[in-house]
Amino acid sequence: MYENFAELYAIIKATEKLEKAYVRDIINSSDYETECQKLIAHFKTLASALKDTVPSIERFADTYKMDCPAAINRLVTSGVPATVEHRASAAATATTSAATVAECVQNFITAMDSLKLNMVAVDQVHPLLSDLSASLNKLSILPPDFEGKTKMREWISRLSKMGASDELTEQQSRQLHFDLESSYNSFMAALPSSGT
Repeated sequence: MYENFAELYAIIKATEKLEKAYVRDIINSSDYETECQKLIAHFKTLASALKDTVPSIERFADTYKMDCPAAINRLVTSGVPATVEHRASAAATATTSAATVAECVQNFITAMDSLKLNMVAVDQVHPLLSDLSASLNKLSILPPDFEGKTKMREWISRLSKMGASDELTEQQSRQLHFDLESSYNSFMAALPSSGT
């Protein structure tokens, strides 16, 4: 039993040292990931064998006065190397951004097409511009003063002062279409290219 305790103690201490080395950039990412996966695998195997004797790893660390918060986080809480954890987070962010960009493009096209189809009543145009404005605001790569955001706010404000059944004049409709088109072009130009 004490031999297993010594193994568990050694794994926790080694993981703490590995975490500190990674944070200090003493070890490269691929070596860190390989070694960390080994330690996590050994830890899981040993922890399952000791589950009756050591019901809480945190209590074990406290009992033996181990000051290893990074190891406890990596072994007990996270269960994966930091490189894997951050890669998954970056992928999720990229996916979210791609979905938001697609939503913005869809809302731009829908709004421009509705004007071409002569859907110019306030209750038809206002929801489309509100959706577009909301999707533009979700996209963190656009600055707060981005042309599309400010123009949509201006148009939404203007439409809010009109009645639901009111219609845009020919001139207003053309101006809104022009503003949408120019905002769309600015939006496309603001997106990072695939090469960067």
